[in-house]
Amino acid sequence: MKKQLHEAIRYPDEAFPYIMYTHTNHGSIPEGRGVNDLHWHEELQITFVTKGKLTIQINGIDYDLGTGQAIFINKSVLHIVTYLTHDGEYVSFNFPEKLLAFYSDSAMEKSYVLPFTNSYLLSLEIKGDAEWQNQILQLLWYMKKEFEIKETWGWQYEVSIKTVQLWLILISNIRLSSEESSKHNRLQQERLQLMLSFIHQNYTDNITLKEIADVAHLSVSECARSFKKSIHMTPYYYLVKYRIKRSCELLETTEYTITEIARRVGFNHVNHFIQSFKKHRAITPKEFRKIRNEQTSSQKLIPCKNET
Repeated sequence: MKKQLHEAIRYPDEAFPYIMYTHTNHGSIPEGRGVNDLHWHEELQITFVTKGKLTIQINGIDYDLGTGQAIFINKSVLHIVTYLTHDGEYVSFNFPEKLLAFYSDSAMEKSYVLPFTNSYLLSLEIKGDAEWQNQILQLLWYMKKEFEIKETWGWQYEVSIKTVQLWLILISNIRLSSEESSKHNRLQQERLQLMLSFIHQNYTDNITLKEIADVAHLSVSECARSFKKSIHMTPYYYLVKYRIKRSCELLETTEYTITEIARRVGFNHVNHFIQSFKKHRAITPKEFRKIRNEQTSSQKLIPCKNET
């Protein structure tokens, strides 16, 4: 199954379109897009570090956050957590902009929501450098607690009220830029999403740099510059890296031969696949599969607490 850049969020309760993910290096609860997983979604997001440190990349810029710090990410913006300390943890609050509007065509939507969510604002760090930022961070700790004790009557109202309160503090303390450079950043983001989506959908084929560039109506040289500026690698390097990532999934979950996996992820020659895999992972595909199988076997041998 091909993993898309676009994340279609599934809310636990469709009547309350709001979700909090808890992410560690071991995975996400509920299951979602976590560490080293480039994606975007239509919802607004606030990433909040609850333990350790992380680096999150947004539009090619790395943001370093520590415990108790956060960052707002606008809708439809590509982002990826590229580093999280080994025992680190962060939560991400995801919700649609309509939650802030109360109802469609409201004065709140027209004056206080759409002018910001439809702007060229991609993200905003909230690190506690000002009193208003500290107010937001305190609200995030409160919201995290509310999500963890959902049994409390009226908790959805509490979370919604705190989110709107947080939003009002946020927009009261930022100034939207109308600079051409901001417009360029959003356009660059959109073009990159087109090209990355094309790679994710066609990585099994023998795709060319020109085909990648054509998707965003760019020249080959401009395509290469866009990748270098935004995600700090060439289109070809990203393509190979993504193929290796997909091959890891097949090595873990199937009994396909190394040759078959190489073919399924877009390598014409198995030797090229093995060399590329070793370059990216420092071990061969065969060694990777053996290690994963051993780890899985050892986990199965661990007895449950109630076993005698």
